[in-house]
Amino acid sequence: MRHDDQTGLPFMKMHGLGNDFVVLDARAQEFVVTPALARALGDRHRGVGFDQLAVMTAGPDDLHLTFYNADGSLSAACGNATRCIARYVMDETGSDRLDLTTDRGRLLATDAGNGMTAVNMGAPRTGWAEIPLAHETDTLSLPIGGNPVATSMGNPHCTFFVPDAEAVDLAAFGAAHEHHPLFPERTNVQVAHLAGPDHLRMRVWERGTGITLASGSSSCAVAVAASRRGLTGRSVRIDLDGGTLQVDWRDDGVWMTGPTAHVFSGRLTQAFMESIA
Repeated sequence: MRHDDQTGLPFMKMHGLGNDFVVLDARAQEFVVTPALARALGDRHRGVGFDQLAVMTAGPDDLHLTFYNADGSLSAACGNATRCIARYVMDETGSDRLDLTTDRGRLLATDAGNGMTAVNMGAPRTGWAEIPLAHETDTLSLPIGGNPVATSMGNPHCTFFVPDAEAVDLAAFGAAHEHHPLFPERTNVQVAHLAGPDHLRMRVWERGTGITLASGSSSCAVAVAASRRGLTGRSVRIDLDGGTLQVDWRDDGVWMTGPTAHVFSGRLTQAFMESIA
């Protein structure tokens, strides 16, 4: 493939509550995404910059999404990117619902009205082996200082309930716990406090990326952890640094609803593609 200013690889920049993504559409144009390409695209100074990279491919009867973190590692789930892409494809097709798959499994997205998009992120996993943890332990009360909760939404999460989420030095705290030996695949880290009845304030450190303004899968994990702890019901409002999501843990899975934005579209130049080792 020739990559230059006019015919280079097209991409889209999207975000959900400031949780930002580069989206590559491979439904009609095949290309190979390598960890090196993901890292180069994710560089906010020398590339485009993102919290996650999402690649759209055509499945047998649906849309498949593959996600990469800014360090080039794969992630099975990315809720806000899923919502952003679902909104784009629903607008493209004129539909108000979309079936899609990720490495997490089969998901359903719907138009929630008033410019909002909802996605069912599937059932949470709370068993130690399926998160996974390094050894058997109570996932509702991990043997880690601060007594966090472990949850999987297709990727591992470690949730700390604290007196004041805004008072935590998240850069140091998140980096220290992402690589905790109890999590062999590393973990996303959240700090949250109860802001009111069924209302949480939460901040996020994402595995392989760092501090982000929002995270869909993390929001789902925090809602599940708060409900399991008895802090909230199964339907909660979550205020993140970038805005608010509504999360509903229903019998058919964990639904997440919020706004999306398609910011701009562009093309990667030949010089950029050739600079990637």
